Amino acid sequence: MPAAFGAAGLLTGCGGTSTAKGASDAEGGGSPGHRSPSPRPTPTRRPRPPELPRGGRTLFPAYRLFGYCGLPGAAALGRLGTGDAEERAKEIERKAHEYGGGRAPLPVFELLACVANSSAGPDGTYRTRTPSDTIGRFHELAHRHRAMLLLNIQPGRASVLDEVRALHEWLVHADVGVALDPEWEMGPGQVPGNTYGHTDGGELNDVVRYLSDVVADHDLPEKPFVFHEVATSVVGDRSTLRPRPGVVPIMSADGIGSPGLKRATWHQLVRRLPRGLHTGFKLFYDEDTRGSRLMSPKEVLALEPRPEYVMYE
Repeated sequence: MPAAFGAAGLLTGCGGTSTAKGASDAEGGGSPGHRSPSPRPTPTRRPRPPELPRGGRTLFPAYRLFGYCGLPGAAALGRLGTGDAEERAKEIERKAHEYGGGRAPLPVFELLACVANSSAGPDGTYRTRTPSDTIGRFHELAHRHRAMLLLNIQPGRASVLDEVRALHEWLVHADVGVALDPEWEMGPGQVPGNTYGHTDGGELNDVVRYLSDVVADHDLPEKPFVFHEVATSVVGDRSTLRPRPGVVPIMSADGIGSPGLKRATWHQLVRRLPRGLHTGFKLFYDEDTRGSRLMSPKEVLALEPRPEYVMYE
């Protein structure tokens, strides 16, 4: 019981009246048997729960996500890390409106927070973590432009869940989610770049559970969890993926090539989608245009089901 209420109980709940009378007389005003009203506690206004960068607590069907991926100083890893960051943010904003398709656009900066390497490194994990100050700069950029920051993980031989946990200081924010590139998740004896990596529904569920706990603990809005899938062999037991409160899983088709090849990959990957799994689509400024062309926004939005996240590398 709070102390204030306990004191009131001593004054008004006892059989005798002398204590109440003495208190009244000392204040110069009451007659015997008269009690001054107990002060009522001032109601406290609950703070408004955090929202998504452009309002609300749920991603779909209100928004369509659109963004670039990349890492500063590594042009081969995507457009986000090239040129002036503010100019890239404005470019993303403009193109996001081309992909609205009846929904509000929500810009996304997909920053590589963990990059797979062809060498083992001092800890033998074949991955390098992006410095915290770089993540901080892009988080500030996302905040200024009311965008989502997706932290992309290429785990090498490191544990995916360990890499997600390492990003906890950022994941407690309402505008930060996670993306996973499982083609860069290596098993024992495998080296990034020599073969496709692999994940499975069980590991995806571990990440979803962890993110769901973060959302619940901090009363956050829904958090996107994207996994890029370049081929059906990259994600096993996808049917075991289970939705959990506060987390929106998105399978992003990661195939490279002409519009015809990309559509063929898309049709393979969207077959028998598990309940609650949303879809995304990835385009490549360089690889897709070697001997062909980029798909147009109209062509991308004509895919079935219509992608809810579109990303350029």
